[in-house]
Amino acid sequence: MDIPGFGTLDLDHVVLDFNGTIAEDGELLPGVAERIRALAKTMNVCVVTADTHGTCADKLNGLPCRVSVIGAGDEAHAKLKYVRSLGAERCAAFGNGANDGLMLKDCALGVAVVQTECACAQTIAAADMVATSIDNGLDLLLRPARLLAGLRR
Repeated sequence: MDIPGFGTLDLDHVVLDFNGTIAEDGELLPGVAERIRALAKTMNVCVVTADTHGTCADKLNGLPCRVSVIGAGDEAHAKLKYVRSLGAERCAAFGNGANDGLMLKDCALGVAVVQTECACAQTIAAADMVATSIDNGLDLLLRPARLLAGLRR
């Protein structure tokens, strides 16, 4: 998709943070599983997380996504390294925490998600777009005209 004033988006991967982004207090949010299934038809869906509550693998079991749990310590750079290993220029990333800002800034499309668990101000500043729910955020990829409307200059 060519977005005037923003550039061309040619995305192969969607990278999702878990807690605060697609889950609340370790529980997958309603609507997320359906959207992951829909996105997986055209993109690789990846979840990269520090897994605060230790529930990520269980909650995503059976969904068409790759789960990568990163260790404690310098999580922001671990997530950045992860998206770079995929090719950040072909990734859309979604997150809310301080450890998500670098990956959102480096990816072709970074979306900060502000929900019940709130979001880090620096992460919001690093994003290309801000979504008021993960449903709204993922729908940007499922209904790309919304990206065009929000990003063109």
